[in-house]
Amino acid sequence: MESALGFHSLEKEQPASLAVDGSLPEWLTGSLIRNGPGTFSIAEGGSVDHWFDGLAMCYRFTFDPENEAGGSVDGAADAVHYRNQFLETDAYETARAGEFNGGFATGETTLRERLKGFFTEPYDNTNIIVERVGDRYLALTESPRAVEIDPNDLSVKRDVEYDGPEPSGQLVCAHLKRDPATGTLFNVETEFGRTSTYHVHAVSGDGGRRHIGSIDTDAPAYMHSFALTPRYIILTEFPLRVNPLDFFKPGRQGPFIEQFEWQPERGTRIIVIDRTSGETIAEPVTDAVFGFHHVNAFERAGGSEVVFDLETIPDATAIGELSIESLRQGNLDAIAGRIERFTVDLGGVTGTARYDTNPATVRREMLYDDGTALPTVSPARWCRPHRYVYAMSLDQPATEWATGILKYDTRTDGVVEFDGGGDYFGEPIFVPRPDGSADAGVVLTVALDVGAERSRLLVLDGERFEERARVELPHAAPFDFHGRYFPEIRVNKAR
Repeated sequence: MESALGFHSLEKEQPASLAVDGSLPEWLTGSLIRNGPGTFSIAEGGSVDHWFDGLAMCYRFTFDPENEAGGSVDGAADAVHYRNQFLETDAYETARAGEFNGGFATGETTLRERLKGFFTEPYDNTNIIVERVGDRYLALTESPRAVEIDPNDLSVKRDVEYDGPEPSGQLVCAHLKRDPATGTLFNVETEFGRTSTYHVHAVSGDGGRRHIGSIDTDAPAYMHSFALTPRYIILTEFPLRVNPLDFFKPGRQGPFIEQFEWQPERGTRIIVIDRTSGETIAEPVTDAVFGFHHVNAFERAGGSEVVFDLETIPDATAIGELSIESLRQGNLDAIAGRIERFTVDLGGVTGTARYDTNPATVRREMLYDDGTALPTVSPARWCRPHRYVYAMSLDQPATEWATGILKYDTRTDGVVEFDGGGDYFGEPIFVPRPDGSADAGVVLTVALDVGAERSRLLVLDGERFEERARVELPHAAPFDFHGRYFPEIRVNKAR
């Protein structure tokens, strides 16, 4: 399969100042930092088994519309200063030494041994996303152990792990959620035990946390993300569950994620938590479904309705199909999702009124079912009603990687697709123009040109959804996961 190039191992780290073909908007002066697997190879010809276990590599694109950092680059007026860098974490060093102990879905250690690692020295192959927490930039995964990086050279500064009195867990949602009105970050951790608990907390810039509330569960679900509104935190407890007592039994073997079982008879519990009191306001149950990514969430009717968009797949059995071998052979249906809207009617309840006296209901609406992956909205619309969703565009069933990106209009149900500048595309990131309209800004995506064996950064006009600039990378970058645009990380010439 041609898309197999996107699952190759990139061993070369290469800073460069790159010419821009086209023009950058003058206000685009920050940096895009992307994160994902850079190599699947470990020592002595070995390899990880699963896409999610590739060793973390970050990519930084710093925009310089007037090329202030170093004059002309190949005659172009604008420049992008690029760097790719492995995160040289403990997991990286042990893997390079041939002692990879498994992560998400690699390795045959027992579950009991794996949990010992969670409790004593959590895994730090932080290959999912980079988030700003206070004045620090943290690379994150689903372990409670984050990695602080230098945003200029992407070097690892230190590991970061909470060590305080507030409740904590061993499995963490990889995606923190930020309230743009207050700047506050929130996250959810799962603590395994004879009675397991989801802990919800606000994250402070100095590494501390404020405990908001906890919810008991008899069988913890695998949750990669959650949803946030101005009043509420929403957990989507999918029926991909694990019996916590199995963690304490010797002998049960297999990768971590394979210990979770698909139990559709449980349905999907939606837990709505008051951000101020920590009280559970509602927990209606809907039909079984699975998803990795919540697109956005907001409130209606004075806070008595909670609405969130979620990229869903019918069940979680496809996770195993994301092995490197399977993906390289073109078995890609597992990554093709649908955008679905969930509306939780709290029965007129707001604030701290108990849900059990006003039972909540949930209704579902399919917004777009033609195949998406890694959907995003403008950060200016987080926690607010959004009109546009941006996503990778795939066929269903998917037999190849995303051959374009799309802009979906939730108001009109219209879709605009872009497929120029490459063969395969990654996650689209919308960067809003300061003081602009809902879709005024640019969309950033990385496209792979198989014939040229190169990747390109593409800059699209947000309103017209047409290319306005492209930047040729010095190599083909493997398909990565998630990016964030940081307007405060300014020109720093690659060195």
